[in-house]
Parts: sequence; structure tokens; C-alpha cells
Amino acid sequence: MSLPRGADFQPPRLLRNGHVQTMLSSSSLRRLLLRPLARKVNGNSEDVRFTLSDGVRLTGAITRQKMRDKARGLAVVYHGWEGSIDSSYVLQTGASLLDAGWDVFRLNFRDHGDTHHLNVGLFHSCLIHEVVEATAEAVARFRNPGAPVALAGFSLGGNFALRVALRAPSANLPLAHTIAICPVIDPHAGLFSLETAPWMYEWYFMHKWRGSLKRKQKLYPQQDYFTNEDLRQGLRGLTRVQVERHTEFGTLDAYLDGYSVSGERLAELKVPTTILTAEDDPVIPVNEFRELTLPPEVELDIAPYGGHCSFIQNWKLRSFTDDYITARFNAAAERTERF
Repeated sequence: MSLPRGADFQPPRLLRNGHVQTMLSSSSLRRLLLRPLARKVNGNSEDVRFTLSDGVRLTGAITRQKMRDKARGLAVVYHGWEGSIDSSYVLQTGASLLDAGWDVFRLNFRDHGDTHHLNVGLFHSCLIHEVVEATAEAVARFRNPGAPVALAGFSLGGNFALRVALRAPSANLPLAHTIAICPVIDPHAGLFSLETAPWMYEWYFMHKWRGSLKRKQKLYPQQDYFTNEDLRQGLRGLTRVQVERHTEFGTLDAYLDGYSVSGERLAELKVPTTILTAEDDPVIPVNEFRELTLPPEVELDIAPYGGHCSFIQNWKLRSFTDDYITARFNAAAERTERF
């Protein structure tokens, strides 16, 4: 079976700029064009709430496929930082997988989507334990017996997907395949590459993050999360304040190390995994991927174009990642059926 490769992504010439790709990906025009896909996923979805072992509450949604008598398997999809289960890239991926006969579960991370009211504690990127537990609970609830489970994540969600895959054996998560699209690799370099990228990237993420934090403060007025002076800081400064005031890590460096997957950290990965990124990603430096130590189970695929989590292949603003993810998940399902 021939699977699509990053080198196969050859968008029209006017769409070959990484900044154009990245900005179109989150544009309102794209959300408008992709509304039919959003309706396909959301129209038949069921809201899900988890109360985890430590009392943390998370939400998600399950959509059952209607293409086959029996689902091909359960696909789990993670959004990126300040995204949600209703982000356009999550919905388009879900629509493609539904058409291929997969049941699709989408998970909201803490304080993403309409979930700020559920927990007093703030989201941060080292909360891997609750993502593992919620994913395991979703698999227990929604997976048909013996069916494969496949996981895809985007950007920070791709980083979470890789860390969940590392923990899958000990968590009894039966992952048949994991795909990380433009994942955060080394937060020391990757997250703060936003500081040297064109101004609109840091502005975009900080606008969304500040809005999220203000919403949280309004919901919990008795909590002293951040001062107005804190919120005026840039990405590095505000992250440092959060780490020092609201986490157990003590220092910014310790926190960034806590969710890094750089260097040899993925060397023990046992789950078949694909990492797709782009040479022209303006957010995550491509050199971070070339410096990884990876086992044979991991496929590293670096496309010449694609921007950050975009890979927009035509003027309908559909993404190459739809077929890319679906093809690999289908191949994983076929391997499961053979064995």
C-alpha cells in the first residue's frame, strides 16, 4: 500500500509560502468554506465529560461513523494550544476519518474550548497525566472490542500525542498508530521562536492566551491568577510568571524541560508513529526534527511546504493532512486485522 508522503504535497505556486499557508489555516474564510465538514462532525456528536482520579474535569465529543456496519476503529484527535475540539483542522480531520469509517473522539485540554469553569487550576503544557487518563477513559468507553485505536495531534497537541504514545504501554493504551503534525519538540527553542518570527504570530497567540486567562479570572474572582501588569508581558515573561506562581516547577527552564521531546527523549517509543512537519514552518524550527534520535517505529517526514499545521493544497482550502492521516490510520487498521 502506497502512503502519501510530505514530498507529495505540491500546492499551487501562490500557496507555497509558509506564512501564507499558516495564516490561511486559521482564517475566517477557511472556517466558512469548511462549514459542511464541521456540520458532518458536530451534527451527530455526543458531548462527553470526564471526572478523573484527582478530581480534574475534562470534556470532549464522540462522533460515530455511518459508513460501515462496524467502525474501522477509534480515532482520537488533539487540538493545539488555544485551539479546541471545534478548531477547523480538528473538524476537517474528523470529517475525513468519519468518511473512512472511523469513530472519532476529540478531547479538549483543560481551559480550552468552553471549559474554563470546570477546574480552578490553570492549564499548562506539563499536564500529561490528565490527558493520558482522559484518553484511556475515552478508549474504554467508545472503542469497540478488539478495534484499533489511532491518535493524531497538531502542534502542542502533537507534542501531547508523542508523550501519550511514550506512556501508552504503561497506561494500557492500545495505540495502533500515532501521528504528530508539526509538534512542539524543544520548547526552549520552539515556543520562543515566536519571539523572532514575524510579529503577527506572537500577537495572535498572546491575544488568545490573554483572553483565556481573563476569562478564567472572571470565573474565579477569588483566585489571584495574574495582575494586569503580568498580562502586559510578552510570551516569555507571562510564561515565567505562570510557572513560578502556579506550578511546582520553580523555574522556567525546568518547566520547558518537562514537556520537551527533543534529543533522545523519543528513543524508547514503541508505538508506530509518524511525525510530519514542513521545512517552511515559521513557528517550529525544522532543525529540531533533524536532531531527534528516533527508533525504527518512528517515521519522520519533512515536507518542503506546509507552514505550521496547514498543508493547504488547493483554493478550497482543504488540507493535505486529511488524506495523509486517514491513509496511515487505515493502514494501521489493516495491520491489526491481519494479526
